[in-house]
Amino acid sequence: MPHLSVRVRATLAATAIVAVALAAASALLVGVLSESLMASASDEAVRRAGVVAEWISGEAGAAAEPGTRGDPDVQILTETASSRVAVPPAGTSRVAVPPAGTSRVAVPPAGTSRVAVPPAGAEFSVHAVPAPPAERWAPEGAFVVATTPVGTDGGTLVVRARASLEPAQAALQILRGFLLPGIPALLLLVAALTWLAVGRALAPVSAIRAEMADITASDLHRRVPVPRSRDEIARLAETTNRTLDRLELAVGRHRRFVADAAHELRSPLAVLRARLELAPPQPPAAEALADVERIQALISDLLLLARLDAEEPVHRDEVDLGQVAAEEGTRARTRPEVRVILEVAADVLVRGSAEQLRRLVANLVDNAVRHAESAVTVRLAAEGDEAVLEVRDDGPGIPAEHHEAVFDRFTRLDEARDRDAGGAGLGLAIARDVAVRHGGGLAVASGPPGACLRARLPLASPAATAPSPG
Repeated sequence: MPHLSVRVRATLAATAIVAVALAAASALLVGVLSESLMASASDEAVRRAGVVAEWISGEAGAAAEPGTRGDPDVQILTETASSRVAVPPAGTSRVAVPPAGTSRVAVPPAGTSRVAVPPAGAEFSVHAVPAPPAERWAPEGAFVVATTPVGTDGGTLVVRARASLEPAQAALQILRGFLLPGIPALLLLVAALTWLAVGRALAPVSAIRAEMADITASDLHRRVPVPRSRDEIARLAETTNRTLDRLELAVGRHRRFVADAAHELRSPLAVLRARLELAPPQPPAAEALADVERIQALISDLLLLARLDAEEPVHRDEVDLGQVAAEEGTRARTRPEVRVILEVAADVLVRGSAEQLRRLVANLVDNAVRHAESAVTVRLAAEGDEAVLEVRDDGPGIPAEHHEAVFDRFTRLDEARDRDAGGAGLGLAIARDVAVRHGGGLAVASGPPGACLRARLPLASPAATAPSPG
């Protein structure tokens, strides 16, 4: 059951435990009740035999003989060797004669065997006397029989009385009829109550899990709910929140370090670039100037990433994405031999930061120009309530196994690791972060023989773009 939830496992375990306990208790109850009812029936047979024996040995002793007084549950048998009553060994329970009373006797059917009398003074135990094959007076399993010898003036007689087992069987049948449907119903009730109780107990865990699933590196300020109960789950929530506190502090320090380091590097690099531009035109100076420009671009990217990670508030304006795409597509680049073809629809308006959206388009076009053979196509259109920007090149394309890796920071494919290819592996990462921050996304739309990157951004709603009255 490893794949089952804790709630299901707890319900099954509780139901199984209760089922075993109920089965054992039911078997014990039926056994004890059955023995008790059998003992009661035996006591009743003894009582009937004792009453008749008392009557025979008392007032009617002189006149008692085999005969009938109309009681079908009592027989008086004469002596016979085939049904001798044995004297029980020492320690066997003895028959106590009940108080004096009367009971009518019945004449046994013709052919009934007679009873032999043991020596005088012997005591006798009560036992069931199996009927002969022709006997139908006390069928086996339906009656309990008790016998008592009685001495009379005319000889020794044996009183045999029977007690029906039908009341005991009826009681057991009623008990079984109650247990058979009652136990499954009780198990269902136990399972339902256990399911509800465990679900209630695990509700805070579900809330903690849901909150943790939504927390990302950009919203580490959020905390999981702490239940009011001071139990293990509450302590788990408190420990989780303390862990989030430490993580938020560590990530905040890292972001501040990146932002401060990048900011502090901008001023000396600007001074160094100015000096290199004023220096005599020599190959070392030109190479140093190119390196400074690359470092400045890297620092600019790091600053933007730090702001995106910190989720600084962005002033959202209405931006004509078609105009931004046209301006970036016609901007001069280091590879003038690569043509940029524009297929831009008019009036594709989105809301967001104009600077960040321009950076998104510029990074996509720069990346395509860097890897293209001869042409790059920039296509922009409105599809439903989204603006779809596609930048396609005719280069080697992006292998399927790298469709997600290209958006990782400082990740460049093997073909782009040479120094002349340019780029630090941050362009596509920044482009995706900007798209996500604006409620959209960026993904690789196709593979070889060319790469196609598709960005989707929500269009500005009419209510948001309508001019204010007056």
